[in-house]
Amino acid sequence: MRMLEYRFSHFWIIALCGMFSACATHVSQPEIDTAIEATLDIPPEQWVEDATSAAVEIGWIGTFADSALTELVQEAQSNNRDLRAASADVERARALAVQAGAALTPSVDLGLGAAYSGGPRGSTPNTTDLTLGLQLGWEADVWGRIRAGSAGALASAQAVEADYRFARHSLAANTAKAYFAAIEARLQTGVVRKSLSSLEETLRIVQLRYDNGMTSAQDLALARSDLATVRGHLLDVESARRDAVRALELLLGRYPSAELDLRTSLPEAPPHPPAGVPSEILERRPDLVAAERRVAAAFNLLDQAKAAKLPALSLTTNVGGASNSLTSVLDPQNIVWQLTANLLAPIFDGGQRQAQVDIATADQKQALDSYAKVALDAFSQVESALDQGVVLEQRATELRIALQQANKAYRVAQIRYREGEVPLLDLLALQQRVDSASGSLLAVNRLLLEQRVNLHLALGGSWEE
Repeated sequence: MRMLEYRFSHFWIIALCGMFSACATHVSQPEIDTAIEATLDIPPEQWVEDATSAAVEIGWIGTFADSALTELVQEAQSNNRDLRAASADVERARALAVQAGAALTPSVDLGLGAAYSGGPRGSTPNTTDLTLGLQLGWEADVWGRIRAGSAGALASAQAVEADYRFARHSLAANTAKAYFAAIEARLQTGVVRKSLSSLEETLRIVQLRYDNGMTSAQDLALARSDLATVRGHLLDVESARRDAVRALELLLGRYPSAELDLRTSLPEAPPHPPAGVPSEILERRPDLVAAERRVAAAFNLLDQAKAAKLPALSLTTNVGGASNSLTSVLDPQNIVWQLTANLLAPIFDGGQRQAQVDIATADQKQALDSYAKVALDAFSQVESALDQGVVLEQRATELRIALQQANKAYRVAQIRYREGEVPLLDLLALQQRVDSASGSLLAVNRLLLEQRVNLHLALGGSWEE
């Protein structure tokens, strides 16, 4: 009879778990994809700006053909402090995902106890009671609440991992741009030094003409004024160069001593990379992958909040022995067991669980809109980078012509000034025009390099081979 009752009780528990499990729900990826498509307009089939439709390049750092740049990017990936902090965030997110999924498996605890009791001397004998027990606990995930929470934590961890990948991509891009900026700052210093040398020569000529009564004190004062101005400007550009080098050193994880040795020219801008098609970046860019994973997490956490309003079934089993001797505590005659099933149904909580559902619903809407915004920003970055590349190349062409003609006009003016045919103001104005064209061309060449970097980053291309 006891065996019949035992089997019936177990059958009832197993049947109850099966009945509830059949009612459990789970968020599917197609459901998430459908919600995303409803929020985000379908991307166009091709970019508005002209672009090559081909597979996006990987290993784009190598396209600059600069081994020093490649080494600096690798150093930044190893030593950058912000990236190390992001790596710790990934480890934490993974641990949280494991923690959330642990509730799906039974918990097993081992207990060992000892009690010593007695009374006044001679009244009752002293006794020792030893207990050894094993306790198993398990919550039947009948509505999928735990599974939804575990899936949400896993999706959140995947989002953090994608954020980390995007941080690595961004660090590679920022290192390259800081490298180019530091080189340009050095070259701009060279432009100012060249201008200073030309003005010193101009002052020497003006002084000679003044000493021979061939020019006025006004021209001499004007030449000295321009020379002092350029000397002051040189101090500024030297300071800017040191700041640019320090910014690069910080990205590398080095002490900002402004002592990093750099090359003396900017690398040539590589050809435009293939841009692929717009829809590809939704799956390739790590920040978009992270946004999509946060949408998945929000869907699962909403399911978890809804399931929390339903009854919860938990099972507990205790198996153990009790004896006054350690050797007999595991004797089969001293072993007892107990199986307990608890069904807890919420009745009144002041609206707390419904509020959690409302919060999760709002978080889901926010995640969808955030994904749409990140996607639109990504499309905008690609279109802007493509457009900027065309503009910068045209500007570079015109600036090269402007610099060539300004140099030609300046050389002619130097000859004519020595012969007294043009005033000093015209010569100095032409000198400034040469300096301006030289500095502008350097800046545009650096911007062209940055545009290539920005385009690779916007397309989601990796710098690694």
